[in-house]
Amino acid sequence: MLSHTEQLVLKHLSQFVSEHKKAGVERVLSKRTKYITIILEDIFQSQNASAVIRTCECMGLQEVHIVENLTKYNINRRVLKGADRWMNLKRHNSRRGNNTESCIKALKSEGYQILVADPDQDAISIFDVDIQHAPIALLFGNELRGVSKEALAHCDQKVTIPMSGFTESLNISVSVAICLSTLVSWLNNSEIQFGLPSAEKEAIRLDWYRKIVRRSALIEREFVRTIE
Repeated sequence: MLSHTEQLVLKHLSQFVSEHKKAGVERVLSKRTKYITIILEDIFQSQNASAVIRTCECMGLQEVHIVENLTKYNINRRVLKGADRWMNLKRHNSRRGNNTESCIKALKSEGYQILVADPDQDAISIFDVDIQHAPIALLFGNELRGVSKEALAHCDQKVTIPMSGFTESLNISVSVAICLSTLVSWLNNSEIQFGLPSAEKEAIRLDWYRKIVRRSALIEREFVRTIE
């Protein structure tokens, strides 16, 4: 929840945002969700991680979790197209313990069901996932090694994308796009209240206005001085 000062700052900055941009902010905010989130585990190619984040932003996800056990997260600006500016990227990169386990544990404590993308025969089709059961955190593993043993040990279910060709796997960004297109479409057509709470929307609105308004830091600083 915003403090009283932050609420005043939000109102002040809104004067510098055009009605067209305000409408765009409200349109995007109305579809933003944390009911579905993506976990990226040790993705080493920057273009892959950046393409996934860009896809997530386009599909309305507000949050992505980045697990760094063996590989540090790097971005590709040309691929990302600034998508990360409008999202919450939560990086799990502690030097103590296993970051996959801690990430999954934290999300389970928030009520998420943990799905791991894996081509094993006992995995269910992404088209058979029950979105009504609980919010979904879908984990994708390393481009070469796949998901870790820790992810498999702590997940609730393995999921796969049915394929009919000789090739056994898709590029990770394509896989994420297919999965999200399926899940988000179902979510939009369900009766699930998947939107963000009003207080969280207000906090995000302030964050976005700060990024939209030129020299917003200076404008905010000067305004706060007048109300102190």
